[in-house]
Amino acid sequence: MKKIFGRIYILIIMLFLYLPILTLIVLSFNEAKSMSVWTGFSLRWYQELFHSKIMMGAIANTFSIAILAALIATIVGTMAVLGMAAMKQRTENVLMAFNNIPMLNADIVTGIALMLFFLMIHWPRGYMTILFSHATFCIPYVILSVKPRMNKNTDRLFEAALDLGASEKYAFRKIVLPELKPGIMSGFLLSFTMSVDDFIITYFTRGAGINTISTLIYSEVKIGIRPSLFALSTIIFVVALVVLITVNLRQSRADRAV
Repeated sequence: MKKIFGRIYILIIMLFLYLPILTLIVLSFNEAKSMSVWTGFSLRWYQELFHSKIMMGAIANTFSIAILAALIATIVGTMAVLGMAAMKQRTENVLMAFNNIPMLNADIVTGIALMLFFLMIHWPRGYMTILFSHATFCIPYVILSVKPRMNKNTDRLFEAALDLGASEKYAFRKIVLPELKPGIMSGFLLSFTMSVDDFIITYFTRGAGINTISTLIYSEVKIGIRPSLFALSTIIFVVALVVLITVNLRQSRADRAV
């Protein structure tokens, strides 16, 4: 009896999570603009999506900013972890406490603070201010992802390599980086995801005439959402699903090989 209720509960949760996404996918193929009446299958909204300069510009801005911000945050965050590893434990703990504050802080506070900072230094808001802001709020997440990989075992392996005659650069490349690689990759992917998903900080730090997907959707809500945004959301969902399935299949094959 418990198994039956458990399965029903899981089914309800899955329907609650994925039924709206399924509805969005179906509506993206509806010939009419109506969200309540099905008039026939059509790729009209996908064609409109790829022919719209505004939407394609928003897509390009979103993913270029996400990639660059993730790269910057990953490099800076990894260097910060390496720097903290050479500090005393007390100093490291204080820095980690400061690192956790931006993650606990409300996004609206961070967005307004960054906006005021750009106004104070007379930096015109635009693409670069969004990039700077995204890199800034992603760095703490990279540090939190990489930090657990930097342990005493890593230090010992590094020192052992030096004792065996390896140069510092060679030991760092062959010992430290492979140890940190899982954390670095996790930090990069997390930063990329958070940058693509962000709206509040982007809204306060963007300039006139520049949009990301989230700010474009927000502006469309005021005048009425066009189904071409449903098409865009469907493409993003399918791409994410394919990537997730591919990664899981590779991981399962690697586990079987071991």
